[in-house]
Amino acid sequence: MEREKITLTGAQETMLATLYGRALDSRRPNSVLNDVEAARAVTRIDYDFRKTKMEGTSAVGVAIRAKVLDDWTRSFLDTNPTATVLHLACGLDTRVQRVSPPDTVRWLDLDLPDVVALRTRLLDLPSGDYRLVGASVTSDSWLDDVPADRPTVAVFEGLSMYLHKQDGKRLIERITNRFPSGQLLFDCYGSLGIKLQKLVPAVRNAGATLRWGIDDPHEIETWHPGLTCLDALRSVDMPGLENLPLPGRVSLRVLARIPGLRDAGRILRYRF
Repeated sequence: MEREKITLTGAQETMLATLYGRALDSRRPNSVLNDVEAARAVTRIDYDFRKTKMEGTSAVGVAIRAKVLDDWTRSFLDTNPTATVLHLACGLDTRVQRVSPPDTVRWLDLDLPDVVALRTRLLDLPSGDYRLVGASVTSDSWLDDVPADRPTVAVFEGLSMYLHKQDGKRLIERITNRFPSGQLLFDCYGSLGIKLQKLVPAVRNAGATLRWGIDDPHEIETWHPGLTCLDALRSVDMPGLENLPLPGRVSLRVLARIPGLRDAGRILRYRF
């Protein structure tokens, strides 16, 4: 089989690290995510994944973060079985395959056109009411094309920290103003995490830049009437950390006791 040569750089290249992390997790006997589609995609890519420095603790950590967002998405769809899902900056994430929504759900995967083109070559398109859109999350056109007739959940993993704050604020305002009700599910860095970004191998090796840190999750509540923070899980407190290798569990126990560092990363859930 001819493998796909990767030429992505910067923030786009970092999606290969998360893909590889999920693939590595899927090979473990006690896999958190069991993302066999990610493992299959890795075999189709011509890329030196050693550059990502993804192994052990970091790979399981990626899978745990994804599982929290997957579980929140499933929970929303259980309550709203005809909802719209906006999976923003989807990259090579196989979330739609993992969540396996019913045909009554409208699902939209969105990323930049070159990423979408790569995705179509590496991943099978799911059935049902599914659209794959090539556009920037900060543009207006793609959102105007999504019907505003259903409760809507927007999931964006590995996106917020690459945006400027004003762009992140505008994205949240546009989504919450357009749809009648829904949820926002996303991960973020704190300001100290942004300052320490060069310590993250995937970011450093790709030449990417992190910009927006969120220290007070409740600030975002002021961006739309009725926007309410339901969860603000620190990375050191996420469910499933018992699956980390022992060195990872020990490291997180230490980080959890250090002010600033324990807030370096969070996963957020808002209702609107």
